[in-house]
Parts: sequence; C-alpha cells; structure tokens
Amino acid sequence: MQNSPTPFYNPLLSYEDNYHQGPFGDFRNLNVSADIQSQPERFLNMEVNLPFGIPAGPLLNANFIRAAFKHGFDLCVYKTVRSRAQASHPLPNVLSIHPAGKLSANVDTVLADNQYTQPLSITNSFGVPSYNPDIWQADMAEAIQSAQKGQYVIGSFQGTPGNESSIEKDYARTAALVNETKAPILEANLSCPNEGVNKLLCFDFDKVERIAKEIKNVVPDKPLFLKLAYFADDNAIFPLLSKLDGVIDGYSTINTLSARPVDADGKPALGTDRPTGGVCGDAIRWAGLEMVERLARLRARLQNHFAIIGVGGVSCTEHYQAYRAAGADAVMSATGAMWNPQLAIEIKKSLNK
Repeated sequence: MQNSPTPFYNPLLSYEDNYHQGPFGDFRNLNVSADIQSQPERFLNMEVNLPFGIPAGPLLNANFIRAAFKHGFDLCVYKTVRSRAQASHPLPNVLSIHPAGKLSANVDTVLADNQYTQPLSITNSFGVPSYNPDIWQADMAEAIQSAQKGQYVIGSFQGTPGNESSIEKDYARTAALVNETKAPILEANLSCPNEGVNKLLCFDFDKVERIAKEIKNVVPDKPLFLKLAYFADDNAIFPLLSKLDGVIDGYSTINTLSARPVDADGKPALGTDRPTGGVCGDAIRWAGLEMVERLARLRARLQNHFAIIGVGGVSCTEHYQAYRAAGADAVMSATGAMWNPQLAIEIKKSLNK
C-alpha cells in the first residue's frame, strides 16, 4: 500500500492548533486554478458548478473554506458550531484504522495507528468542539463571502443539552445564529458519533420532528438538511421520513460508522475514556451508498422532492459517479479530500473528457 500525501488537517496537532495554523499541504496554495469549463448543475434551487464538496468536519474556519473553494470544492460545510463554546477532546483526535475489508455496522474492533495508507479509513474523535458565536459568526460570514459563482457554504450546527430550556430550543437558537451569517443552506447535525452508537439523536424520531419544526419556525426561508447516521433497512427510517414529509429540504448521509479502535496491544487507541469512535473513509462507502439508495427509493415512495447529499468513502471520480447513480443530488468527501486536495479538480477533469 502507498503512503498518503500531507493532509490539509494535520492529525498530529490539536484541533486548536489546526484551527489557528491550518490548513496544511496543498491547501496552503491559493494560487491554484479550478476554473474548469463545465455545464453548471441545479442543486435545490441553486446553480452549482459541480455538486461536490466537503462535509461537516475538516473545514474548521474561513481559511479552510477559502482553500477548499480555490481547489474546486463547490459545496463546503463549515464545521459544526454550537450556541456556546465547547472544547475539543484531547489528542489523539484522528487515527488511521485498518479493518479487514469493509467495516460493519456492528461496532467492530479495529486496529488504529498513525500509518495513513491507501485505501484510507480513519477514526475521528473530537466531541464537536465549537468557539463562541462571537467568534464563529464573523468567521462563517467571511467564509460565505469567499464563495465564487456556483459555490456555496452550508452552515452546520448542533444543539447542546443545558444551553437552553430544551435541546429543541437550543437547536433553533443555534440555527438562528447561523442564519445571521447569511449562510444560504443550513444543516442540523443529528448523528454525532461521540454520543454513542445507540444514543444518536437521529434515532429519536419524535425529538427529531420537534427539532426540525422548531428550526423551521425560526428560519423558515432557508433550505434545511439533517445529517443522518446509517439505518439498516427501509422500515427503520421510513417513519422518520414520513414525519418530516414536506418539512425538511434534504438529508446528508452518512456521518460515520462507530467502531472500537485499539492499538497494537489491544488497548483503546483513543484512550480508556473513549472506547469507541466514528469511522469514515473507504471502509464505510458501502453504507453511504446503501443509505443514498434507500433514501432515493423512499423519496419516490413518498412522492417527495427532498434532496440527498451522499457522503462516505469518496476518493475518486468513480465513487462520485456511483453516488450520483444511486440517487444523490450532491456528493461530499471528507477523508478522501483531506489527503487529496486535488480531488475536486480531478473529478471535474475526468467528467469533462
């Protein structure tokens, strides 16, 4: 297996150091041309150069977003924010994992280390850190202003228990704060892997319905996506889609699959207080594709028009095309893009041949 190039997020540094010093690698070069002639496509009611970008996670601030736009990623999700500051988990936050083939949805135990080899899968464990709104609002607004024609920032946010009288109220409050930045699209994160595989908010359908309606009451005129985890079959998710029929504009899926990363001695690689972590990259592509196919099938059954963003294990043009063929209206790559900042340019060139 081949060693990977320098990622634009440095896994050896803390979240705070990456925030203040990054991005790294090729993303430091802003004199790159991604102006590849192609026919723009429609995403929601917007004209986008190519419906491809980077999901919530590695784009920490306006410096990262600006670099991503320069490198041709036309849909960029600003890393999930909160209504009050929350610190990141300590290092390690990112490790390479080495499953035997694809990862299952059953919280597999996998070897984790710092050997980032292709095909690449990683575990990430941050705890959804956020600066205070007085910092991230101005920065998110700056990121939005860096978009060129056919490019868009999606503002990702998450409610925090205890910040308001209810989690629903805090989701709505944070959505209002994101809306003040003039973000054209909002995304509510309901599938943080740090909450534990069986405690993910997106599995509580009644609460999700209340959250979605609270957000729409506060921000009725912006497209709202929900970030979902993996659901094992149609019947497991259809009741949620039914509840939100006509309320939600789209779904982004998947976030990660949970696993138990261990070191060479069999000990928890993220520390004894973090026995599990979310996994993204090559090992979860099957789950992302399956979820897109499921949502597309159920969208037709509901005769609904919600949009689908497909995420998980995208590292080449063929992966992008597979997601589009499965029914995704847009596709995003986190791990693949982090270690290959030229990925969007490569996909555009390949599609234009």
